[in-house]
Parts: sequence; C-alpha cells; structure tokens
Amino acid sequence: MIVLRRVGLAIGLPVVLVAIWWFASAGSTEFYFPPLSKIVGAFPATWFGERMVDDVLPSLLRLAIGYLAALVAGIGLGIPIGANQTLRAVVEPLFEFLRAIPPPVLVPILMLVAGIGATMKILVIISGCVWPVLLNTVAGVRAVDEVLTDTCASYRIRGGSRVWHLMIRSASPQIVAGARQALSIGIILMVISEMFAASSGIGFTVIQFKDGFRIPQMWTGVILLGLLGVLLASLFRLAERHVLGWYHGIRAAEKER
Repeated sequence: MIVLRRVGLAIGLPVVLVAIWWFASAGSTEFYFPPLSKIVGAFPATWFGERMVDDVLPSLLRLAIGYLAALVAGIGLGIPIGANQTLRAVVEPLFEFLRAIPPPVLVPILMLVAGIGATMKILVIISGCVWPVLLNTVAGVRAVDEVLTDTCASYRIRGGSRVWHLMIRSASPQIVAGARQALSIGIILMVISEMFAASSGIGFTVIQFKDGFRIPQMWTGVILLGLLGVLLASLFRLAERHVLGWYHGIRAAEKER
C-alpha cells in the first residue's frame, strides 16, 4: 500500500496536468499551439529513428562527460579549499566573481577558444555544473565534526584515508545535494550550447523545427527534454539512495526515537 501510495502521489499531478492540456487544446486552431493529440502523434516519427542516434544520444553523451567532469573538478577543488582556511580566504573572492557570470554568456567566448564542436558544448556544461558541486563540497568539508577530526588525529589517520573516510564521508550529503542541482543545470546548458553554431543535438533540432515552422515537431522536442529530465532525476535518486544509504538510515533511526 505504501508503494502504491507513493506511485500515486508521484504520477497523480502529471496525469492531471496532461489531461487538462489534452482536453483544453483539443479544439485548438492556433498555429503555434496545436492540440496535444497532434503533438503526441508526431512524437514517434520525430524521435524514434535516425534522430535518436544522430541527436539524442550525442546530447546525452556530452551531458554525461560534462557532468562527470564537473563532479570531479568540484569535489577535487572543494576538499582542499574547505579544509584550508587560508586557501579559502584567497580564492573566495575569485569564486564569487566567476560564479556570478551566467554560463550562457560564456558560449561566444568558448566558441572562439574551442571552436563549435563537442568540446565547446562540454565546456559550457562544466562551467555551469561545477559551482553547485564545488560550493557544497567546501561547505560540507568545513562542517566536518570536530570530534571526528580529533579522533582521526588521535589514531594518526592521514592522507588518502583521512580524505576518504572523514572528509568525503562527512560532506557526502551536501556533495550529493550539489550534484542534484548541477544535473538540472547541466540539462539546461546542454540545450543552450546546442542552439549556437551546432549541427546536431536536441537543442539544434528544436531550433531547426522552429525555423522550419514545424510546430508540432518543435513541441515534441520540448516534451522529450521534460521526459529526459524526469528519467535522469529518477536515476539520480536511485544512485543517491545507494550512496547515502547510511545517512538515510541514521535519519530514519532518529525519527523513530
């Protein structure tokens, strides 16, 4: 019953919204807002074929590379910065300046530096995804329990063991929170990067449909991006339960007290 209740709560609102859209647009004669039935009918022919290989998969591959690179860079830089107060004081003004720059503004600059290929698109994704991970890692490392720090010092746990078992373990809830934020940012930047001087990708294809006044197909691209967002969020939630199983177990035990 609990599982069914959770599933019902998860899909209840989307089902209601889709039903409202379906019936509200059923008699639409607006060129730019076609009936949902027409959009759904155009979906399979638009995406289940060559575009899945030529556009969808390359987009997801660039997203995966940029996202994983941002995770590595954010965690790798965040640990020493969070652990060293002097280093944090030195780099904090620079970080405040850089993170205030919207990543889409960097697209023309990155095009000049890296060209218009996949490298530019990956760099755009990294430039936006790295900040939530980096800042949450710094905050998580700063908040490590002093008792645990003293215990590691007493047992002479140093080097990689100290970083892995103390810092990363203690900061992992905040790191995962930053990674969750970075995923949604990465999907947005994936689309934006493909709208500039691109020859493939979901964003490029949506723009092509718009320029060709193929409005139902354009809307199928919007729906596809929404479905991909839901799928990636669900996969992330499964990974989070595995990585933070110990953390959720502690919280559940505390609630039962």
